[in-house]
Amino acid sequence: MEVLRQPMLQTGLGRGQVHGGHGNLRKSERVGPCLNFRQQQFLIYRQSTSLKHSPIVKTLLWPDEVATKHFANTLAKALTRVLPDGACFDACIALQGDLGAGKTTLVRHLLRALGVSGRIKSPTYAVVEPYEVTAGSLWHFDFYRFNDPREWEDAGFRDIFASKGVKLCEWPDKATGVMPVADVSLHIEVNDNEERVVTVQTNTSRGEALLS
Repeated sequence: MEVLRQPMLQTGLGRGQVHGGHGNLRKSERVGPCLNFRQQQFLIYRQSTSLKHSPIVKTLLWPDEVATKHFANTLAKALTRVLPDGACFDACIALQGDLGAGKTTLVRHLLRALGVSGRIKSPTYAVVEPYEVTAGSLWHFDFYRFNDPREWEDAGFRDIFASKGVKLCEWPDKATGVMPVADVSLHIEVNDNEERVVTVQTNTSRGEALLS
């Protein structure tokens, strides 16, 4: 796919749009046998909701960190506006990519844009770092070391995802089977020029509203 450099996306969420369109939905992941009935019902509800949505897929090019910051600032504005379903500051965003791809850099710019001041800690060992800003509650998850599905319930993650607020999730694949479907998924890759090629996909109607 040829990468086109443009100053702005039609959606406003970044620079350098390559492609925008609708693709086929992937099949819902099966609920793992380790989940209790309440968890299964919650996940089935989230997955069935996402199946009603035809995803938007866009590919962006971030040539430098300035472009990353620009995307973060625009996304912050989208998260704090009232969406058609009445939601405001309530979304789950999945961040995928190899080590060093720039997931944490994006999160830090987004947290700053949302009003987080002071030190921003990495949640690699704690799994989650919570924040409170004017718009509401947000959580930064890093599931890289997450390997026990029982921790989802014991650590209160299920309650967090069921509550209102913004959830930013790095390494979501490590929590497959317990983490609900993300409203928006971003996959970041580094090309030969050290630029970031970012695939943005909406998985729910709320995610589509965020990008509109």
